Amino acid sequence: MAGSINSVIVIGNLTRDPELKATPSGTSVCSLRIAVNDQVKDQASGEWVEKANYFTVDVFGRQAETCAQYLTRGRQVAVSGRLRWRQWETQDGQKREAVSIAADRVQFIGPREGGGGGGYQAQQSGGQRQNQSQGADFPGSETPPSSDYADDDIPF
Repeated sequence: MAGSINSVIVIGNLTRDPELKATPSGTSVCSLRIAVNDQVKDQASGEWVEKANYFTVDVFGRQAETCAQYLTRGRQVAVSGRLRWRQWETQDGQKREAVSIAADRVQFIGPREGGGGGGYQAQQSGGQRQNQSQGADFPGSETPPSSDYADDDIPF
């Protein structure tokens, strides 16, 4: 086998407002919590029901600041990135583990509260981002390279 792949794409709704923090070196980190619904068969009734799966997403740099500024609870987003496994020990000596998504790209899908279209796309590499719904760049941004995902590239 040539190597390994660690890639994930999720589309869901924020279950809480973003939390913006900074690393000791000053890098901005925004924590998102996303609910993604899945169809599962209820064993008791045999009927198909929706079950929510919850994901923690970490966004870094300028993209983190943009997410904290524009996203709110309930907003639908598409996130592409990679899974990250962390292990640590609490102050009382218990070992803890967590799996999260380290976002490479966050796309704002649904409309903002109070109206307005969605489609804002924040991208990790070089702070590039573009408002795709209005076809205009945000001040100080660059147009993303043509190799970026288009809405039609997301398989669901």
